[in-house]
Amino acid sequence: MRSLRTIAINRLAAVGPRYLPFLDVATDEVPLSRLLRLSLFQVTVGMALVLLAGTLNRVMIVELNVPASLVAIMLALPLVFAPLRTFIGYKSDVHVSALGLRRVPYIWKGTLYQFGGFAIMPFALLVLSGYGEAVDAPRWVGYTSAGLAFLLVGAGVHMVQTVGLALATDLVKEDDQPKVVGLMYVMLLFGMVISALVYGTLLEDYTPGKLIQMIQGAAVVTVALNMAAMWKQEARDRVRARQMLEAQHDPFREAIARVATSHGTIRLLLVIALGTFGFGMADVLLEPYGAQALGLSVADTTRLTALLATGTLIGFAIASRNIGLGQMPVRVALAGVAVGVPGFAGIITSSLGGAALLFPVGTVVIGLGAGLFGHATLTAMMRAAPRDQVGLALGTWGAVQATAAGVGIALAGIVRDVFVGLSHGTGNAPHAPYNIVFTAEIVFLALAILVALPLAARRANNKATPRSADQQSNPVEVSWQR
Repeated sequence: MRSLRTIAINRLAAVGPRYLPFLDVATDEVPLSRLLRLSLFQVTVGMALVLLAGTLNRVMIVELNVPASLVAIMLALPLVFAPLRTFIGYKSDVHVSALGLRRVPYIWKGTLYQFGGFAIMPFALLVLSGYGEAVDAPRWVGYTSAGLAFLLVGAGVHMVQTVGLALATDLVKEDDQPKVVGLMYVMLLFGMVISALVYGTLLEDYTPGKLIQMIQGAAVVTVALNMAAMWKQEARDRVRARQMLEAQHDPFREAIARVATSHGTIRLLLVIALGTFGFGMADVLLEPYGAQALGLSVADTTRLTALLATGTLIGFAIASRNIGLGQMPVRVALAGVAVGVPGFAGIITSSLGGAALLFPVGTVVIGLGAGLFGHATLTAMMRAAPRDQVGLALGTWGAVQATAAGVGIALAGIVRDVFVGLSHGTGNAPHAPYNIVFTAEIVFLALAILVALPLAARRANNKATPRSADQQSNPVEVSWQR
């Protein structure tokens, strides 16, 4: 008799090609069960993102009275490591190990960084909350400790995600790489949804002690899931180790220059930066906005992350299906940016006398647009790189995306605090500073559309004009447009 797990996986695989096209990436050599186990690293990344950008950012701003600008800077601290994602991806491509391992050592290092950050975070929150004996501790100790914790967790997330995605693409054929990346990001969203619901349930009756226990549990679960994800994924191969040792690899500067000079890549990276900036500024403000403008509880605002992730999951499914049917990734990205504009408009309207239902609906719509945009731009970057530089391409996309998101988060908190200070004592509604930021996000999304339009138009021209001999001999130059 087949086990329940086998039955469930088989049914999931049968449903996949119709509703989630990236699930048909599984083969006899790389079964779906192995890919799902590997994707556990994305679950831990989702747990960390929800905890940092969702639960902790609301608690620190509202319950602990930490200035939003300071919290935003803490959330943005991991952007220090964001540009290094390109270098991390490159190093995992060319890593030399006596056992032939390339990706696993970096995933393990990232896991240790995540655990270290989670280990420091409870003590920082004790100081900031004045809980127990920490009431006499200087508040600056809490600020610096919290900043260090955010920095370590963020560094671990960057390393684990970049190298884990590269490992996933190593396991499948080149044509299936966008599908396996789609599967990995679906598991990221699954982790975000589940962890948001769990965190919201655990904090239904919020106390500093419960929050600390939840963080400690997240640290243990992170290590356990990442170890399970790495187990027997990358085979030991001394022959490959010898080949890696003897191979002549391009220096990092030359490798990144070759990717950057590919036709249209710079414009594509600018689209990624503008779109991510537009979607990312809301990450630090949605939960406090729900609390101060609409009066939602800690549990309610934490569940907003689940709504956002659900919308993103739907966006990933739609993007994967459309790209699989031959639609150009840039056009899918354009659709995602266009969807985000009415989403932010709905959130703004919810606090201006509009229906309160517009807030959760707008959150889902924003997630939908971000899912379309993220999957499409990531696929475009992967198609712009040779197979032996997938880690570099993933790292470049991640570096631009994470840097733009980090800058957007920091700027959003600073702008909010500036307008709160300017409106102090004037009787302005609490939603006004937030709506200014949401309006700015609409502007950045509009700029992304303007920058991306020539890329879509160029592809239309390419369909009408046969490719030249030079283009045929250099598939990397135009592969991002496929």
